[in-house]
Amino acid sequence: MGVVLSTSILFTDHYQLTMAQLYLRFGLAERRARFDHTFRSYPDYGTHQAGYAVVAGLAPLLDWMGNARFSGEVIDALRSIEGSAGSQVFDDRFLAWLTAQEGFSALELFAVPEGRVVHAGAPITMVEGPLALAQILETPLLNRINFETLIATKASRVSEAAAGGDVLEFGLRRAHGSGANGATRASMIGGASGSSNVGESLDLGFTSKGTHAHSMVQVFMATMGGELESFRAYADVYPDDCLLLVDTIDTLESGVPNAITVFEELRRKGHRPVGIRLDSGDLAHLAVRSARLLNDAGFEEPTIVLSSQLDEVNIWQIRNQIAIEAPRYGVDPDHLLARLTYGVGSRMATSEGASSLDGVYKVVAVKDESGDWEPAIKISDSPAKIVDPGIKQVWRVYDERRTATADLIALTDEDVEHRPLTLHHPKLPDVSRTLDADHISRMEPLLERVADMDIPDHPRELIEQARARRLRDLDDLDPGVRRLVNPHTYHVSLSDGVSEMKHRLAAHSVPTSRGPAALQDS
Repeated sequence: MGVVLSTSILFTDHYQLTMAQLYLRFGLAERRARFDHTFRSYPDYGTHQAGYAVVAGLAPLLDWMGNARFSGEVIDALRSIEGSAGSQVFDDRFLAWLTAQEGFSALELFAVPEGRVVHAGAPITMVEGPLALAQILETPLLNRINFETLIATKASRVSEAAAGGDVLEFGLRRAHGSGANGATRASMIGGASGSSNVGESLDLGFTSKGTHAHSMVQVFMATMGGELESFRAYADVYPDDCLLLVDTIDTLESGVPNAITVFEELRRKGHRPVGIRLDSGDLAHLAVRSARLLNDAGFEEPTIVLSSQLDEVNIWQIRNQIAIEAPRYGVDPDHLLARLTYGVGSRMATSEGASSLDGVYKVVAVKDESGDWEPAIKISDSPAKIVDPGIKQVWRVYDERRTATADLIALTDEDVEHRPLTLHHPKLPDVSRTLDADHISRMEPLLERVADMDIPDHPRELIEQARARRLRDLDDLDPGVRRLVNPHTYHVSLSDGVSEMKHRLAAHSVPTSRGPAALQDS
C-alpha cells in the first residue's frame, strides 16, 4: 500500500512549500530561524467566554513529526504539481534538497507541557531550526495544537461546572470527521473521565463508556412487549454494568419505575445496578424526582447520568436548580449532586460557539550571516497582530497570595530576578505596572525544551500527567479568571527588554535596501 499523501509530510499548505523553495533559491533555506506559536484571544462562545486556555496536542504532533518523511512517493507527487503555464512548480533542485532532509529532525521545539493553563498572547510553542523546514511545519503544528487546545479548554470549563462530578465525552457522532479522535483526547486532558469513543479510548489506555439508545427500547416495544422487557434484556446481558435510559416513554411514570423493578431483580441476584440516564426534558427537575423514586426504593447510590446538549453553562444552571428544588421533594441536594454524571456530546467535541482557536505562527528571529540572531517583527494596523520579536521565554509570576498574577514574556538572556519588576502592556507602550519583592512569591519558566521533557511512552500516563498539571494551574489561578461568564482579564506582559525591542523595531521598520539579487546564491 502506498503513502497516504493527505496524512504524510504533505499535510501542509501549498504556500509553505512555495516559500521553502524560494528560501532555497535565495540561500536562506538553511538559515536558522525561530518561530513563535501564540493565540490571540480566548474562545468566545457568544453568551459566555473563556478566561484561560488549556494547552493540548503536543504529543500527537510529535508522533506525526517522528514519522513524516519526504519519501520517493511524496517527491513524485510534488513533481507532478504544475503551475498555470503547465510547468513544474517545484524544481528538481528543491526536490533533491527535500529528499536529503530527515523529516523534521533538524528542528528543535520548545513548548508549554500539555495540560497547563495558558493565556492569550504568550507563546505556547516555539520552533527553531532551518528556515525552510520550520516554515513547512507551520500548518501541521497549528492544526494539531490549536484544535486540541480549543477542545481541552472547553472540556476544562465543563469539568469546572461539574464541580467534581464525572464528565463523559459523547461527541463522536457529531464531531468533525477524524478530528473526533483529537477531540476525545483533548477532552480527557481537559477533565473528562471517560469517553464513548471506543477506539480512541483504547488507544489512550482507557475503557470506553456508554449504555444503550432509545432505539433498543423502541425495538422491544415493537417486537417483544415493551420498555420493561428491554430493561430486563439489558440487565440479563450486563448484570454488573446496568445503566438504563429511562425517558423513551415517560420518565417518571414508566422509565424510572421499570428501572427500579429491574434493579430489585438484580439486587436479589447479588448484582449492584449502576444507574439511570436522563436524556430529555427538564433534566434538573427530573433528576430530583428520579432520585426521590430511587431513594424510596432503597437505591440511594446508583448514578444518575444527565445528557442532551449539555455544556458548562447548562451544567451550572442544572446544579443551581437542583440545590433549590431538591429540598422541596425531600431530597438531599448535596447527595444528589454527588451522584450525578454528565454526558457531554457535540457542544464539547466541536467547541460549539467558538469553532476555532486563532493561533498563529510567526517568525521572531533569524540568524544573520555571522551567526548572530536578528529579531524579526510583523507590523500591522491591528495592534493584536504585531509580533513580539526576539528569542524569548515565558515566566509565570505568582503574587504574595501564591496566585498567578501575570505571564511575563522576556528575552532568554534577560535578568528577570531583579526587583522591582516592571511588566509592560503588550500593545500600549505607556502602560505598565511594577511589582516589588513583597508582591512576588515566585516565578517559573513555562516553555521547556521538548527534547528534555519526560514524556511517558504510555498514552494514559501522559493524559493523567496533563490532567494533574491542569488541576494545579487552576488552583493557582484567580477565581475571577475562572468564571464561566465575563471572566476577569489575566495579564500577559512584556519585560523591559522585549518591550524596548518591539517598539524600537516598530518605529524603525523601513523597507530594506538589500534586494533579492543581493541574496541569490550562485
